[in-house]
Amino acid sequence: MGKGPGRKGGGAKGADPANRLLADNRLARHQYEILETLETGIELLGTEVKSIRAGQVNLRDGFCLIRNGEMQLHNVHISPHSHAGKFFNHEPLRVRKLLAHRREIDKLRVSLDQKGLTLIPLNLHLKGSWIKITIGLGKGRKLHDKRADEKNKQIAKETRAAVARL
Repeated sequence: MGKGPGRKGGGAKGADPANRLLADNRLARHQYEILETLETGIELLGTEVKSIRAGQVNLRDGFCLIRNGEMQLHNVHISPHSHAGKFFNHEPLRVRKLLAHRREIDKLRVSLDQKGLTLIPLNLHLKGSWIKITIGLGKGRKLHDKRADEKNKQIAKETRAAVARL
């Protein structure tokens, strides 16, 4: 049986291959309250691009710093490309430069000077043929904040279920 008119493949409805999610940092939204987001470019090597498109990237322990007027991405693991030799491959945990406008970087620097705020990579996605990274300005959550958030989610879930039964 066919998949319906005008649809190719079994992907999500309306999913555009030129704008797809490559990696997501779901733990960041649990550990941090995200106040603001910014989409930036990322400076990559050829083997890094191939590994990211293959889904071989881990954003979980990543963070961003602003040094010498440049935004840098630290501690993001991009696995070495499997079909490249050792000489041509990249360092998995190297510091990568993020590409943003000067005024955006200056605005983030002012926000980072406040106590408890940090820059966290939220996701890596394709935008056309470009690989973009969404970073979030976040404030760390305490344990009681996480518990309250879980409780609110549970209440909302139960409410939706009760309304659906009616």
